[in-house]
Amino acid sequence: MRGFIDELRSIRERDPAAGGLLGLMFLTPSVHVMLAYRLGHRLWRWRMRFLARFTMQLARWFTGIEIHPAARIGKRFFIDHGMGVVIGETAVIGDDVTFYHGVTLGGLLPSVDSDGQRQKKRHPTIRNNVIVGAGAQILGAITVNECARVGANSVVVKDVPQGTTVTGIPARPVSARRVTDETTFQPYGTPSDLSSDARDKAIKGLLREVDILHNKLKMLEDLQGEAKQSESSFQPEATSLSASDRN
Repeated sequence: MRGFIDELRSIRERDPAAGGLLGLMFLTPSVHVMLAYRLGHRLWRWRMRFLARFTMQLARWFTGIEIHPAARIGKRFFIDHGMGVVIGETAVIGDDVTFYHGVTLGGLLPSVDSDGQRQKKRHPTIRNNVIVGAGAQILGAITVNECARVGANSVVVKDVPQGTTVTGIPARPVSARRVTDETTFQPYGTPSDLSSDARDKAIKGLLREVDILHNKLKMLEDLQGEAKQSESSFQPEATSLSASDRN
């Protein structure tokens, strides 16, 4: 019971719209699906596989969140909004992790040699204090390390280093400043300042170079125009001088 109250309090710390404890208990899909998961996971470990899957199927109908009962999930896991989240069979999630709606922890090429993939690790591992933004897809047996941030709608297919923020398709690091403090909460896993994006810097640098080259070219054209003007004004004088010399 103490652990359940602790989870409710942790949700209030991360969601300003959470309301009181009573509202959390009855109106928060994450709470409902995690209660079902704790039961379903225990049934799975007791080898009551059908009952475990049936429990999670009921939870899916009520919450729109799909969690395989074999997945391993730590303490104070929170799914904000919830709808459309999918967590695969061999996924592992640490403590104090936050997901937003539409997140998928899936496998790579699940339809290729399905029999050969059974009993193998094929879903991601999410370490402690990770935040995953809405619509993000994390695919394959990769690891998102502690305090990492995954931006909304990103597709992650490679390991994410500790404290790193990644966004994009495929996801790439966008912040040189790593998150090292688990208390630093970044809603939706997306940084408010993307000015440190390496590609953004490269494009801005190229635009500056183009602007410099454009200015230099304009200077050369102006000099060439002045030279032609001087040459044209000099030729008549030379002609008139040669005519006077002949006289």
